[in-house]
Amino acid sequence: MGAARWGPRAAGGAHPLVLELRRARIRVTATRLAAYESLLGHPHAGADTVAGLVRARIGSVSTQAVYNVLGDLTAAGLVRRIEPAGSPALYEARVQDNHHHVVCRRCLATHDVDCAVGDAPCLEPSAAAGYVVDEAEVTFWGLCPRCRTAPPPRARPTIEEDPHG
Repeated sequence: MGAARWGPRAAGGAHPLVLELRRARIRVTATRLAAYESLLGHPHAGADTVAGLVRARIGSVSTQAVYNVLGDLTAAGLVRRIEPAGSPALYEARVQDNHHHVVCRRCLATHDVDCAVGDAPCLEPSAAAGYVVDEAEVTFWGLCPRCRTAPPPRARPTIEEDPHG
């Protein structure tokens, strides 16, 4: 892997993503750099999407290696893992704030939503059972603009409704 592959260098000769990985005390590898860079350009990507982007960038890499890298980046706080109901885990590099997500019920498109009110946790539970709450994770659900204007998917007929049954 040539250093030029990662674009312009920061002062001191290292690429900014290399410096971020080093600050997080993560060993710098081509797979980690490619996965992190992929998430910067493709927020809310699943592991399979990240694996495809990494392969396009550096060549052959196993899906398991990408899962391991995503786990390492998440543990280091460089990446956030979100799990909307009914969706595989998604990863994003926006970790510097406490934001929420809006998810389309039909196509599962996911977008960021700034914090509902002020600083973290930005929502206060009516009863916290003695917990000190420091973060709130909210998922808003609805239909994205594209799905809102598209015809609804045709429901599969039940056995009782099937005229051919």
